Amino acid sequence: MLTYIIRRILYSIPVLVATSFLIFTFVSITGDPLGRLRANPNITRAQYHAIEHSKNLDRPVIVRYGYWIHDAITKKFGTTLFGQRKIWPDLKRVMWHTVQFILSAIIISVIFGIAIGVYSALRQYSLFDYTATTLSFIGFATPVFWLALMMQVLMVQVFLKWHVRIFYTSGLSSPVNAGHGFHFFIDRVQHLALPVMALCALSIATYSRYMRASMLETLNSDYVRTARAKGLLERRVIMKHAFRNALIPLLTVVAIDFGALFAGAIVTETIFTLDGMGFYFINALSASDPYPVMAWLMVVATMVILFNLIADVLYGVFDPRIRYD
Repeated sequence: MLTYIIRRILYSIPVLVATSFLIFTFVSITGDPLGRLRANPNITRAQYHAIEHSKNLDRPVIVRYGYWIHDAITKKFGTTLFGQRKIWPDLKRVMWHTVQFILSAIIISVIFGIAIGVYSALRQYSLFDYTATTLSFIGFATPVFWLALMMQVLMVQVFLKWHVRIFYTSGLSSPVNAGHGFHFFIDRVQHLALPVMALCALSIATYSRYMRASMLETLNSDYVRTARAKGLLERRVIMKHAFRNALIPLLTVVAIDFGALFAGAIVTETIFTLDGMGFYFINALSASDPYPVMAWLMVVATMVILFNLIADVLYGVFDPRIRYD
């Protein structure tokens, strides 16, 4: 197992290098980061060239890529183009906020998705199965931004009519509850509840359908019929032989989702003005600053590669037939 992990990490290095070059190249040739400075009458030609030279923007792309890699490794992605603000402290802060948000959504989605998928497979063509299938199709078809806006409107109407604060519609915390402790935890839950529910709608629909299909395939397999023929208890057959193997296809989906949701949470974080990775990305784009954008893309690419590795390792945990040589 250790040899396999080391080998996969070594394989990931050239992939990450190639990804970093593509990210830098495409972001660099898209737009003019110094366009605003050039149009500013208060900036002299000497000041413009000084800023251009300090960020190596007067050099070829391949040379600038080398400088950027050096800054990314030694200076933690360096500073922003405007204002010379360090990128990593802000990126680390918003990354932690997004991890809280996404981890909560993933855990809830996996629990409900697995439970609904397994029960639907065990009660195939029942009223519950038809209901879960219908709701999952509605979840697939419902745009996340529309669902988020409708939940915001609902919470605002509840507050205006009954003056009851159930969940907050924007931000991550209230100033009065800043810090730590139980009140801070409850306040954070109230702020994250709506965006988590908006993100869970599609995820639960996806996971429940994958789990149902995988469970049905496993229940009809030869080794499950053999286990039943041996007289094993139905509960033991389902949990040990069917459920465990049915989880394997879902692992890939969840692992990829965890990495991809760092990018996919842009809409949700923007609507709820959460100080997370997606909101950070939108602000960087609005400021026409390429360096935070490139740092954000590198973090997302690293997360996708990392969680694909975690999924491959977990295959061996859930399926004893898989061996890593």
